[in-house]
Amino acid sequence: MQDKIIIFSDGASKGNPGPGGFGCVVVLPQGRVVELGGSDLHTTNNRMELSGAIAGLTEVKKENSEILFYTDSKYVINGITGWIFAWQKNNWQTKDKHEVLNRDLWGKLSELAKNKNIKWHYVGGHVGVAGNERCDEIADAMATNQKVTLYKGSLKDYKINVLDLGHSEELKKNKYSKSAKAYSYLSLVDGVFMIDKVWADCEKRVTGKKNPRYQKAISPEHEIEIKKSWGVSL
Repeated sequence: MQDKIIIFSDGASKGNPGPGGFGCVVVLPQGRVVELGGSDLHTTNNRMELSGAIAGLTEVKKENSEILFYTDSKYVINGITGWIFAWQKNNWQTKDKHEVLNRDLWGKLSELAKNKNIKWHYVGGHVGVAGNERCDEIADAMATNQKVTLYKGSLKDYKINVLDLGHSEELKKNKYSKSAKAYSYLSLVDGVFMIDKVWADCEKRVTGKKNPRYQKAISPEHEIEIKKSWGVSL
């Protein structure tokens, strides 16, 4: 039996903003698994990602074991391990003197993480990691008001091999292969996000611009992951 707490979380929203949901799987050292989920009728993807992390840490608030936290949100990881210290020092303002977005949730997450031994790990979305896939399933069901049964019971009776952190090499290869056929082209220029179906249109947007972000997506799921990694609300 593992001696650490393992947490997976994910968030989703169906609009910008729009209805959203989060999913979380918590594995406790006592050999128990708790699935968590929640929803909001008017939210963003980033708020749901934060809400999932908050739900997971709230569940283990009274536990003292080391926590291994897995998420596919670089927004959450970069924020809680780096950005938040500058925000707090600057009275919750960005370097541009704007109020930090989602300050209420960042405050809750920071308080829950305080004095906890947490190792934050990024895990690729939609590459077959069992815990992440289950969280994604819960989050999507919550966001679309579909019925989902949340498990709470022993690890040995849990049907998902949540302790296996391996991914599908085939999914990962197909996902990131430069030769894979494009589904769309995503770009973020001067804070404006755009999806183009052909490279020529995307190329026009990014050429000559300062620090543009652009990437090929090979599926609708890949589009979502890129947007999440860029901090773009879904």
